[in-house]
Amino acid sequence: MGKAIIVGASSGIGWELAIQLADAGYQLGLMARREDRLNELIEQLPGEHWVQCSDVTECEHAQAQLQGLIERMGGVDMVVLNSGVGFLEGRLEWENQRTIIDVNVRGFCALAVVAMQHFEATGKGHLVGISSLAAHISGASMPTYHASKAFVSSYLNGLRGRVDRRRVPITVTVVEPGFVRTPMVLGSPPWMAPVDRAVRQIMVAIVRKKNHVYITRRWRLVAWLAYLMPTAMLAKRF
Repeated sequence: MGKAIIVGASSGIGWELAIQLADAGYQLGLMARREDRLNELIEQLPGEHWVQCSDVTECEHAQAQLQGLIERMGGVDMVVLNSGVGFLEGRLEWENQRTIIDVNVRGFCALAVVAMQHFEATGKGHLVGISSLAAHISGASMPTYHASKAFVSSYLNGLRGRVDRRRVPITVTVVEPGFVRTPMVLGSPPWMAPVDRAVRQIMVAIVRKKNHVYITRRWRLVAWLAYLMPTAMLAKRF
């Protein structure tokens, strides 16, 4: 069906997306820090796939690794950028904030550049970025994480505008999940979606080459309400 790279494939949405894309016939390049997890994943997938251990916080090195993986695969049709971290910020600690920025902003942007350069060189492609509903909310409990996801969504929208202006057939899809049952989510917040259900909806967005999708769809209402609610009210809830 095609060739795709998933950055951040070692757990959660990236892991499940690898399973569903492989079942759909994709050959995959799997990137993440934990090589043991990638090897464990690849054993579960039908077909031939590639593994690349990589740390996105080492931006230039990760860029070279992504470019090398693209070359090893003989080119790709799609790149999914799924790496992301977040921490509760009861205290403002620069070490945690720096990690969030390094992964969610610097690392994301660095690899998006490589993916877009490849697609522009080949004249087509599909960039999928996993952002978050948090992009629409200035959250008091995780301000750096929310701000980082606002960057991701805005940056991807800007890339789409760039290729639209140039009339290049490259699709840029922004995926904004609410709560999905992954290791990153603590407790049992409302409207928690099983990861397989969430990824099935992402798969629909990929096949339909949608510009934007909320996961699950009900979170569209929350995003709309977030722009209407006073900041003080949001702070009590997020």
